[in-house]
Amino acid sequence: MRSTFASATVRLYWLDESDPVAQTLFYGPLADAMAMAAAQPQEVQAHLWIATDNDVAHWLDLAE
Repeated sequence: MRSTFASATVRLYWLDESDPVAQTLFYGPLADAMAMAAAQPQEVQAHLWIATDNDVAHWLDLAE
């Protein structure tokens, strides 16, 4: 089950298929991570992932 409450601590990171190293953009509450991700250009959003304490989800899947 995904941690979806607004105050859940998450890691927002950028991951590109051509670069195996993830770049952390933010670590903190889910609500803040989602706001930060939504503010990014579409090209960046396509490579964003959010990790909770028990799951990893592609940003675009959560944005729907």
